[in-house]
Amino acid sequence: MFGKLLEVIDNKVVLENKTGEVDTNYINLHVIFNDNLRKIVGEIISLSSDLITIKLIGEIIDDKFISGLVKKPNLNNGCRIVYKSEVELLVGKQDLDNKDNFYIGKSLSYDGFNVTGNLNDFFSNHFAIVGNTGSGKSCSVVRILQNIFYKSSSYMPRGAHLAIFDVYGEYNNAFKALNNINRMGFKSYSTKVDLSEGELINIPAYFLSVDDLALLLNVTSPNQLPLIEKTLKLVYIFKNTDETITKHKDDIIASTLLDVLTSGRTSTQIRDQVIAILTRYNTDTLNLDTEISQPGYTRTIKQCLNIDNQGKMNSLQFVVDLLEKYKKLDLGEIKSDINFVYSLEDIYYAMEFALINEGVLKSDKMYDEYNQLKVRLQQIINSDYKEYFKVGEYISKGEFIKRLFKSDRDYQIINFNLNHIDERFAKKITKIYSKLFFDFSTTLESRGSFPIHIILEEAHRYVQRDTDIEVLGYNIFDRITKEGRKYGVILGMITQRPSELSITALSQCSNFIILRMFYPDDLNMIKSITTNIEESTFEKIKSFLPGNALVFGVSFKIPLLVSLDLPNPMPESTSVNISDVWYK
Repeated sequence: MFGKLLEVIDNKVVLENKTGEVDTNYINLHVIFNDNLRKIVGEIISLSSDLITIKLIGEIIDDKFISGLVKKPNLNNGCRIVYKSEVELLVGKQDLDNKDNFYIGKSLSYDGFNVTGNLNDFFSNHFAIVGNTGSGKSCSVVRILQNIFYKSSSYMPRGAHLAIFDVYGEYNNAFKALNNINRMGFKSYSTKVDLSEGELINIPAYFLSVDDLALLLNVTSPNQLPLIEKTLKLVYIFKNTDETITKHKDDIIASTLLDVLTSGRTSTQIRDQVIAILTRYNTDTLNLDTEISQPGYTRTIKQCLNIDNQGKMNSLQFVVDLLEKYKKLDLGEIKSDINFVYSLEDIYYAMEFALINEGVLKSDKMYDEYNQLKVRLQQIINSDYKEYFKVGEYISKGEFIKRLFKSDRDYQIINFNLNHIDERFAKKITKIYSKLFFDFSTTLESRGSFPIHIILEEAHRYVQRDTDIEVLGYNIFDRITKEGRKYGVILGMITQRPSELSITALSQCSNFIILRMFYPDDLNMIKSITTNIEESTFEKIKSFLPGNALVFGVSFKIPLLVSLDLPNPMPESTSVNISDVWYK
């Protein structure tokens, strides 16, 4: 079949087709050019009755495949199809009872051969699984994980921590068999508040940092962040019963009242605002009934706010004198106790005061910009979503994360079923959890000692080119993909629309499983992140059967065509059977 070598163009060689036959089964098979002690490896990418075009991809040296070339074949080198003994060097080790490699599926190019990947090279790097609806993405994820977790009693990944964010509730039944294996387990957390699907997703409200609240309340401008920062300081002051902190509460209330009293507004407006503030925010020492003593009589603050027939508060100065005795409080000096517990309602209470303290009552523009955060928080408190932020006794963030994976038993895979909340809120929950995981991992004394894999179903919903970086200065998924590997936080993205993903996040992926895709923008996105896959291979992607895939990346020697087995049990991701429903 292989005739004379006619020409070498860059990394391609053209040979004469001696037989004149055109058998397309040869396309994507590999060939060897023998050059003394070196075996140069190429892939057949096209053939005609006259010519065979081969792309050079690497060398076999000391029974190992090495990607890339030092030297190209010369015109005198013979060419042959790879031997069976050499195929394993390309498609991966065939010994499946080995902790260092994992089974992907069956080779579409070489009958009887499996395609395997290097476990460490795959799961130590961010990865993407891409394909149109119905191409087999969910089945592929489940099958690959089942291949690993049900692999062998000799090699059980008991130190794994996988968190799947499941937008449709597809994975609930796929991994339950793990609970039948000693020291292994699967647990699903639900967003269904009636608890009919098990334990509820929970993020204690006191875990929420400034950035978390900004995500939760859909902050659109960095100008709104100082209000949230002040709110969290005030939560600590208002919720605390410590005597020293109570004095701070007096100071902050007094300072705010002084701003109102000197605002230049009408006497009626000032009186009403002071009464409103002291009715809701007060202490035993500073309230509407606090007495102000003057020579010959004593009056309460409320009495000093009385307005005469001329529209004046003649005793206003007495209130001012009282309030000026309090310390001008710098919130930046207050150090919050990290073991402090509070609820969403407590945050709302503090935010209302923060709005007043910021002087929003003086400015309609400030009121409109800041008050919308309070309204959004109130909407959450008045909805079922508040159930996800319920608090009990104090637990640290580190202990909280460890308990997700280990409570009554070890759980290597946990599933967050987001099926019962809308897409926008699911995105917020996913980001907050991902930030919790990342922050926890960066504080570990032994870096990477508690690896966490965050697997996002329908990742294009979450890993987007959104406004987080303008507001917070970063996007948590971009940060994880850029910095997470060294801390053991790995992102796995499952998507049908790679062109909608954050370019930063996608560019940091080192392994890809590409199932059937049609849309040109998505195909072009995949093309843009790899340089060693031929156009003819991308054409095949358009006609893949469900479960067929192209795999490539650092876990694989070369790009490979593979057929993944069906999982058992299956995820609940199959399409509706219209004929059965219509004609039952």
